[in-house]
Amino acid sequence: MRTLPSTCALLALALASSAAWAAAQSDEARRHWPQWRGPLANGVAPEADPPLEWSETRNVKWKVKVPGFGTSTPIIWGDKVFILTAVKLARSAESPSPESSSLETDQWFARRERERAAGYGSEGPVQLAQAPPAEGRPRGGFRPGGGGGGFGRSERPSEVHQFKVLCYDRKTGQPLWQKTAREEVPHEGHHRDHGYASASPVTDGQLVLAYFGSRGLHCYDLDGNLKWSKDFGNMQTRNGFGEGASPVLHGNTVVVNWDDETDNDFIVALDKRTGKELWRTPRSDDTSWSTPLVVEHNKKLQVVVNSTRKVRSYDLETGEELWSCAGQTANAIPSPVADRDTVYVTSGFRGSALFAFALGHTGDLGGTPAVRWSYHRNTPYVPSPLLVNGQLYLVKGNEQIFSSFDAKTGKPHFEEERLAGLNGIYASPVSANGRVYVLGRNGACAVLKQGPKLEMLATNSLDDRTDASIALVGKELFIRGHENLYCIVAN
Repeated sequence: MRTLPSTCALLALALASSAAWAAAQSDEARRHWPQWRGPLANGVAPEADPPLEWSETRNVKWKVKVPGFGTSTPIIWGDKVFILTAVKLARSAESPSPESSSLETDQWFARRERERAAGYGSEGPVQLAQAPPAEGRPRGGFRPGGGGGGFGRSERPSEVHQFKVLCYDRKTGQPLWQKTAREEVPHEGHHRDHGYASASPVTDGQLVLAYFGSRGLHCYDLDGNLKWSKDFGNMQTRNGFGEGASPVLHGNTVVVNWDDETDNDFIVALDKRTGKELWRTPRSDDTSWSTPLVVEHNKKLQVVVNSTRKVRSYDLETGEELWSCAGQTANAIPSPVADRDTVYVTSGFRGSALFAFALGHTGDLGGTPAVRWSYHRNTPYVPSPLLVNGQLYLVKGNEQIFSSFDAKTGKPHFEEERLAGLNGIYASPVSANGRVYVLGRNGACAVLKQGPKLEMLATNSLDDRTDASIALVGKELFIRGHENLYCIVAN
């Protein structure tokens, strides 16, 4: 007689299948750049072999003008490249809404689609037609020496903005689709060095999650079909500096951190398939711009969040706070990185803080052996750290000054080395094939040999301002400038 499996057996089977699927997804993700900070969430592309040298006339596979403005990292999966942008329209909320003005970039994309269908640019490097006027680009977006931080408060805008998801063909740079996630007048301004599209999208090869903060979280399939949207309300950021933290996706769970100047801070998890809220945990932190990090230790998943008052970690399944530690500086922006048993968290506005926390502990970690080591000099303000092969790389403030540490001991390999040719840094360093790529705000990129000694391999330059971090996939690297999106390929 046949015996039906028990409920426990079925659950165990389902969990095993889910774990196998998650592992397969993780292995697949290594070949792409699916999220902010790459497939391993530490700035490393383990299977990429990108170019060493390039310029405006060398190794550029294609270059496309991008409508509107944004500083989020390009996300790549397969033959698709996704970016977010905010397009300021030439009308206010009180003005009439003629179809022609509100569909400015839609017409541009439609025109490019007609050109693509007609065979334009089907062979060789592609230079797309001029994008619509980029009225939304911040004035004074680049200042010598990097700057930024305590200055740049702006007034509330009066113009309507379109918050868009753009998808390009990785092979040609041709636009495949674009969707307007929201159209409205933003409720507050932003820092002059960035804009309204600073959060990076995230994908698992099935869905694309586009986050515009106060303009909501929007879920699409890879063909641009909207699956669901979630509105969290309006964030009130410190000094009206704007928003920038990206969502994080693990399995079927997407996590959003919401720190602002109100008493309504929270961290929330949603089901990526439906947008259903799984849990929401209140927080009490000032505005922060750090993207959460999901880590696994002893088969338990947790999400680590950097912020002004405390670093905190939460159980990914329930939202319960697991541990915390004070000591970060104000205006926390860099995202944490982690290896097998340690998470590294840093900040650098009006002070310096770098802590290495041993995973597996609970409660308040301050003053306990769970703090493996700490460092209080030359830490980054905006750029996140790079962790590769047991080595931790840091930018000083937003300057072109670089340091490297032994991640296990905190001992410096080298400190305060100036990178010639760069002028300020907002982008986070990345690594592939034994190299480290450090992108300056002036379009220059230093390529270093990965290792305990500073060894410059090349310095490259583009004719654009560059604040978004580089994405590395296969033999290509993708740079999103203030004006253009570049695909650069190794010969």
